[in-house]
Amino acid sequence: MRQKQRGTTDVRKPWDHYFMEVAAMVSTRATCPRRQVGAVLVRDRRTIASGYNGSVSGDEHCEDVGCNVVDDHCIRTIHAESNAILQCAKFGVSTEGATMYVTHFPCLQCTKQIIQSGITSVIYGEAYRVDAYALELLKRAKVTVLKLSDQNEVLGV
Repeated sequence: MRQKQRGTTDVRKPWDHYFMEVAAMVSTRATCPRRQVGAVLVRDRRTIASGYNGSVSGDEHCEDVGCNVVDDHCIRTIHAESNAILQCAKFGVSTEGATMYVTHFPCLQCTKQIIQSGITSVIYGEAYRVDAYALELLKRAKVTVLKLSDQNEVLGV
């Protein structure tokens, strides 16, 4: 434990909860009103990238012109997980061995990108539309998948 300046003691926030709170903060930048999702890529307890769901750079945002929904999905947006991975690609940062903290369970397409980019673990907050095939792919790829609980613990899928 460490001391606060005011003399009361506190317990430092566990790393998983810290990074999940960062992902939640990142989600507040999302521009699609259908769902605000945030993702943070971490390696060696250091943030290497973040992403939120939003439009392609320079394009119109859902919050300004409305969603473009096809088959119950907004196709105007890039998902938070993809944006974090693409940010690493754009700036030449390796994702090999990283952990992704994401506010919601990744969709199937994001799951494929997570696996292909060498991310070794996914910690998520909300079990939203959990795809059985995504779970199967993650298991086969030996990507650790954990749901963060409110009781300072991580749970298996």
